[in-house]
Amino acid sequence: MTASNAVKLKPGDTIGILGGGQLGRMLAMAAARLGLRCQVFSPDPDSPAFDVVQNATCAEYADVEALELFANDVDVVTYEFENVPAATAMVLAARRPVLPAYKILETTQDRLIEKDFISKLGIGTADYADVSSVGTLRTAIDRIGLPAVIKTRRFGYDGKGQAIIREGDDLEQVWEDLGTKSAILEAFVPFEREISVIAARSASGEVECFDVTENEHRDHILKISRAPAAIPDELAIQARAIAEKIASALDYVGVLAVEMFAVPGNGSKATVLVNEIAPRVHNSGHWTLDGASISQFEQHIRAIAGWPLGKPVRHGDVVMTNLIGDDILSYEQWLAVPGATVHLYGKGTPRPGRKMGHVTEVTPARKG
Repeated sequence: MTASNAVKLKPGDTIGILGGGQLGRMLAMAAARLGLRCQVFSPDPDSPAFDVVQNATCAEYADVEALELFANDVDVVTYEFENVPAATAMVLAARRPVLPAYKILETTQDRLIEKDFISKLGIGTADYADVSSVGTLRTAIDRIGLPAVIKTRRFGYDGKGQAIIREGDDLEQVWEDLGTKSAILEAFVPFEREISVIAARSASGEVECFDVTENEHRDHILKISRAPAAIPDELAIQARAIAEKIASALDYVGVLAVEMFAVPGNGSKATVLVNEIAPRVHNSGHWTLDGASISQFEQHIRAIAGWPLGKPVRHGDVVMTNLIGDDILSYEQWLAVPGATVHLYGKGTPRPGRKMGHVTEVTPARKG
């Protein structure tokens, strides 16, 4: 069983999850409700996902022997974070189906390759340029203008590995601080709001999108998500169509998130520009756990198991608030809020910028 279209799990089968963070934890919990087992592979002995599975492997991603034993114990492999080492994915893919296909990571792990992929689909992005030195940075700025955002091509998340460049900034210092030889410069987008679409795609090509989510970041970290986004219907249709086009072009199996900017039009209607693709379940989709008939986590499990996708029905207006760092200390106050559902990830000591949990508040839709 190596081809994605051959995957057809039955209750009692085992899913292997690479990564032991809160996303892996919630995937395992969704699988358990469907009668599927999970085994988590993570190098971190304090992984919160370990707490909710019977079997776990604590080993480095480069440990081939541990990977082979892990593969022997599972029926299909997925991942909860996109920076899985390519060698790890290749070792596993030779033994078990890996979904989404590890080849997709070659596109999504590199911001420049990802932007080129999106552009070739005829989908709008911010203007961008490849940067490999201070000299090419100056050339890129001459073409794109300032302000602009410089990002490492690989391994950036939650604002890490990026900086805004403004008029008067010392470009040599900016380049030195970034600490890389492979970067991408993107034009700064004067957006109205940040939005995202969580889409699920099955091996047969069926796609289901959740309602467009509006996201509010603080210090580059997602703080609040609201569903549905406060955007016109035609813009929401456009955003969902873009997510579906990307998922289909990647021949994707599972859940992915497409982060976008809603941009005001110059004398015309507003439009959307794609910012990034996250080839996994996503923080901006956490509202689906309590705010929809099916969660993003269950959709992902269904897709990689070869089961039919669900038709998401939103229960009302939903607000998801991340508990970041010391926010977790107020969990008892949230427990007293009527209609609020509290999710704590079982992590250790709070640290600034660390996602410790989230709270979902649902305002039921009025009938009649």
